[in-house]
Amino acid sequence: MSKQRRSFSPEFKLDAARLVVDQGYSISEAARSLDVGTTGIRRRVKQLVAERGGETPTSKALTPEQQHSRMQL
Repeated sequence: MSKQRRSFSPEFKLDAARLVVDQGYSISEAARSLDVGTTGIRRRVKQLVAERGGETPTSKALTPEQQHSRMQL
């Protein structure tokens, strides 16, 4: 029997990344507190930092500003 893959809302992903970027959690602390893997949080943190730096995301945007600017393209 295979394990069903969990999916998370964009808001959850943004909040997870903000724990690390804005609140000073380590990636492992954030992952443990949210009961998720470190790989996903690491990816979202990298994406959030890039978006805040002005880069256009290649995947679904995390920040509201990036989501808005992508809709205008």
